[in-house]
Amino acid sequence: MRHPHTRTTHTTDTTHTTSTTRTTRTTRRRVAGALTAGLLCAAGLAAPALAAPGLAAPARTPAAPAAPALADGLALTPPMGFNNWNSTHCRAEFDESMVKGVADLFVQKGLKDAGYQYVNLDDCWALPDRDANGKLVPDPARFPHGIKAVADYVHAKGLKLGIYTSAGSKTCNSAGFPGALGHEYSDARQFADWGVDYLKYDNCNNQGVDARQRYRTMRDALKATGRPIVYSICEWGENKPWQWASDVGHLWRTTGDISDSWSSMLSILKQNLPLAPYAGPGHWNDPDMLEVGNGGMTDTEYRSHFSLWSVMAAPLLIGTDLRKASQATYDILGDKEVIAVDQDPLGRQGVVVSSAGGRWVVAKEMKDGSRAVALFNESGTAQRIATTASAVGLPGADGYTLRDLWQHRSYNTAGTIAATVPAHGTVLLRVSADPRWAAHPPAVELGLDGSPLLEAATPAALTSTVTDLGRTAARQVSVALTGPAGWTVRATSATSAPALATGATLRTGWQVTAPAGTPAGSYALTLRTRYRSPSGTAVTGSVPLTASVVTAPPEGTSYLGDLPWLSASNGWGPVERDTSNGESAAGDGAPLTIGGTVYAKGLGVHALSDLSFYTGKACEKVTADVGVDDEKGTKGTVAFEIWADGTKAAATGVLTNALSAQPLSADISGAQVVRLVVTDGGDGIDSDHADWANARLVC
Repeated sequence: MRHPHTRTTHTTDTTHTTSTTRTTRTTRRRVAGALTAGLLCAAGLAAPALAAPGLAAPARTPAAPAAPALADGLALTPPMGFNNWNSTHCRAEFDESMVKGVADLFVQKGLKDAGYQYVNLDDCWALPDRDANGKLVPDPARFPHGIKAVADYVHAKGLKLGIYTSAGSKTCNSAGFPGALGHEYSDARQFADWGVDYLKYDNCNNQGVDARQRYRTMRDALKATGRPIVYSICEWGENKPWQWASDVGHLWRTTGDISDSWSSMLSILKQNLPLAPYAGPGHWNDPDMLEVGNGGMTDTEYRSHFSLWSVMAAPLLIGTDLRKASQATYDILGDKEVIAVDQDPLGRQGVVVSSAGGRWVVAKEMKDGSRAVALFNESGTAQRIATTASAVGLPGADGYTLRDLWQHRSYNTAGTIAATVPAHGTVLLRVSADPRWAAHPPAVELGLDGSPLLEAATPAALTSTVTDLGRTAARQVSVALTGPAGWTVRATSATSAPALATGATLRTGWQVTAPAGTPAGSYALTLRTRYRSPSGTAVTGSVPLTASVVTAPPEGTSYLGDLPWLSASNGWGPVERDTSNGESAAGDGAPLTIGGTVYAKGLGVHALSDLSFYTGKACEKVTADVGVDDEKGTKGTVAFEIWADGTKAAATGVLTNALSAQPLSADISGAQVVRLVVTDGGDGIDSDHADWANARLVC
C-alpha cells in the first residue's frame, strides 16, 4: 500500500532488525507513441531498452520448494477483485457509496461473470482510536451503516468483502489508524462477525517484532474465528515471504508498492518473475494491485500490465475507480481469454524463456497442456520477438494452433511463434499441439525493415515483410503501407504474391517522404495485409507503426539537455533539463547536486529511465559526470549506461549516494541513435534520483 506522506516502518528478518522510511510519490504520465499489437504486427529496427541480464529459465516451471501450504481450500486460483487505494488513497471519496457502487458495477459490467469476486476496503476505513472495549470503530462519516451492512450488500450481489489493517500498532497512513499488533484475536473476531472474506495485512509500525511471528499470529487468529478468510501478507517482500509464508498466508507481496507509471510496473515485473517456483494453488506471489485505468500509462502499456500479471498468475485486484472507468479500461480488465490464463487451475506462474535486448518471452504451462506465451517488448521502439513451440515446452507436432488472446483469433503455425511487437506492447498467445490446427488459417507476421527515422523532405527507404508462419500456405497475399496526409508513400517493388509457402516472405520496398517543413515528432504509419487460407477464408490484418521526423544534430559540442530527444521514459515524474528530478510535475526539481558539487547543466532522471537522441551517424562522443543526486540523502542505488544503436558503449557499476560524480564517456561513432539509460541497481526504484551532469554530445 502507498501513502502520500512519509511513513516510518520497522521490519525484522531472521538475522537483523532494520528501520526503513518509505516515501510515496504519485505521478501521472502519458507515454506518446505506444501502439496496440496483435499477432499481425510490424516494426522498424530498434535498439534494446533496459534489458535485464541473466533472467532466463526453463519453459516448464521448476518444482516448488518443499513447503506446506494452507489446506483450507481458499485461493486455489489467484484472487480477483477490487481495492480502492490506487485510485482514492485516503480521500473523502472512499466511502460506503463508492464500495456499493463498485459492487453494482461488478455485476452490471460483467466483471463478476469474468471472475472478479472481492470488493476490498483499504486503509482509512476506521476511526483513529479504538472504543472503550478495545474494539475497532468504523468511521461513521465514511461508513454510516457500519462494515457489516456493507458486507451484507456485497454478499447480496454474490460477491465478497475484504478489509485492511496492519501488523503493527498503527496502519501505514500518517493519520495513525489502529493496527492489529496485540489485538489480533479481537480484530479477527470483529472481521469475521462483520462478514469479512479477505484480509490485507500491511507492515507499518511493527515495533521490530519478527515478521514471521507477526503474520503467524494473525493467521492463527483468523483460523480461530472459523470463518474462511483469504489472508494477504503485505510486507513488501522485505523478509522474503515466498521462502516461509506458504503455510501462513494465501498470497504475499513480493515487492514494494506499485505506482501508475511504466517504470514502476517494469521494475516490479522484473522482481517478481524469478519467483515462479514459489507460486501455486493457495499460495501466490503478489506483485501488487493493478493500475489499469488510472491514467499514468497508455492503453498499450496497461494491456501489457494486465497480460504480464496474468501470465505470472498474479492476483488481479482492480485499482481504478470503476465509476469513472473508460470502456477501454473495462475491455482490458474484462477480457475473459486473458483472465483464463491467470485463473488456470494448474496454478503455474509463467517463466522467462528469453529476455535479450528487452525482447521478453514468458511462457506459462496450462492444465490442458497448452502454453500461454507473452511476447513482451520492454523497449521504446517496436521489435520482432520470436520463439518456438519447442522452446516453450510443447511436444513435437505437425502443426500447432495459435490463439491471439487479445484479438480473439486462431491461426495455425508450423512451430514458429513470432510477432513484431510495438513499443511497450505485449502479444499474448495460447499455443497448443492441437490436431485440429488445419481448421485455422495460417499465421502471417507483418514487419518493417529499415529505420523509422526520417528527415523532412528526404526520402527514406523501408522494406515491409509478410511472412507465412503457418503449416499451410497463404494465398492471394497483398500488402499496403499508408502514412499521414501529405506524405508520399510509394512502393518500389511488388506488393502482392499468388501464394506464400511455410516460411516464405513477400518483401516490398517503399520510399517514404515527409513534406518539407514537417515538425520533428512521431507520426503514424499503417501496414496492412490481405490473404486467403487454402480453404478460401479471407484474412485481413493491419498494424500501426510509428515514424519519427528528426533533425540533424548540430556540429561541435552541445549539451544534451539543450537538444530535443526522440523518446523519454522515467521512473517518477518527467525528465528534467538542468535540474534534478522532482518526482511529480515538470519544473519541480532542484539544482543538480552530486557529492556536494552543484552542476548548472545536465539531465535529472529517476530510475528506471531511458532517453534517446538522434545522432544521425554524425557524432563521435558522449560525456557526462554521473551519480545519485544529493536530494535523497543517503538513499538511492543506480547504474548508468550509454547505448549506441544496439550496443552498450559504456556503463558504470552500481553507484550510491556515498559516491561523488563519476566520469562516463562513450565512443558513439556511426550510431544513428544514442540512448542514456539508468537502471535501479537491482534493488527496486525507491529514491533512485540520478543525474547526467554536464552531459555533452560531440558531433
